[in-house]
Amino acid sequence: MLRLLNGPQTLGTGRAFWVGFLLILIGAAVYPFFADSYDVGNTAYLLIWVFMAMGLCLVWGYGGMMSFGQTFFFGIAGYGYGVLAINLGGENGTTFLALAIALALAAIAAAVLGYFMIWGRVGGVFFGIVTLSATLVLAFFLGQTAGPEWRIGSARLNGFNGMKDMFPLNIPWKDDQPLMFEGTALYYLVLALIVIVYLGLRMLLNSRFGNVVVAVREDPQRAELLGYDIRKYQLATFVIGSTLAGLSGVLYTSWGQFITPASVGLPAAAMPIVWVAFSGRGDITATLAGSFIILLVFQTLTVYSQQAALLLMGVLLLCTVMLAPQGFVIGITQLVGRLLRRPAPRLAPQERSA
Repeated sequence: MLRLLNGPQTLGTGRAFWVGFLLILIGAAVYPFFADSYDVGNTAYLLIWVFMAMGLCLVWGYGGMMSFGQTFFFGIAGYGYGVLAINLGGENGTTFLALAIALALAAIAAAVLGYFMIWGRVGGVFFGIVTLSATLVLAFFLGQTAGPEWRIGSARLNGFNGMKDMFPLNIPWKDDQPLMFEGTALYYLVLALIVIVYLGLRMLLNSRFGNVVVAVREDPQRAELLGYDIRKYQLATFVIGSTLAGLSGVLYTSWGQFITPASVGLPAAAMPIVWVAFSGRGDITATLAGSFIILLVFQTLTVYSQQAALLLMGVLLLCTVMLAPQGFVIGITQLVGRLLRRPAPRLAPQERSA
């Protein structure tokens, strides 16, 4: 277990890292006791997007497949959850059934799209073009569903106005009153899911599967000559990363009880690329920390000017490509590590005697 968690493909592998990880986790667990309910709910909202970033890190950073399709699967799962939660009644745990089915829909869509791309040998920039095209087609379609005929059972899609009035995630609780995962309860649910997904991804990436995925990224022809069916590994990586984007979509829809085509369109599709590139696409730990930081900064700027926030995203991407292609979070972490490991200067004999 420790070998799988402390593999060579992540920044943190030592005891100091895990002590720091545990302290941060404890701090996150006690945070709601010292913050007001609005800040707790807002933090849960920011954490919801981290699943999408970690999924893209897996697909792009480790798998070498640059995908603009994260919001495509975000939208499929989000709308799927909304339709199912409305039609299933949203009580007696049916929302978690809706969550499971919505994630299955995102995984199936990823398997179908990924199959045609990967078995069709679509790679490089064309992989990004195809996934972006799928995203734009979905956003355009959802925007044309404003009429009353666009309904699935009791759920109306509502076009650009978005689907609304679906139930949040809930489970039966005391006195037949359900426990609604809103506010603090949703925060703890998202926090627990992040820990599970993060540790699971570390184990996956440091296993034999992860080693093969990285080998395929570095030299697919050599990996294929060694006897690996690289297409199966690429497809599995794409499906897992896309399903994590779907998890963000379900949690987002549950958090706000609405979802609109704007959360799927071009500006939204570009955001995960910026988060992961800035953080460092080659490391899942850097992506987890960096994405949350940049989301917090972006939201703070959006309060004052949405245009300034979008401009910042563009500047960060440009600076990352030109100055720190490995990612600023990874670069800063490596710099701090070198400074801490630098030995103290040795004194000359006359200085010691003085």
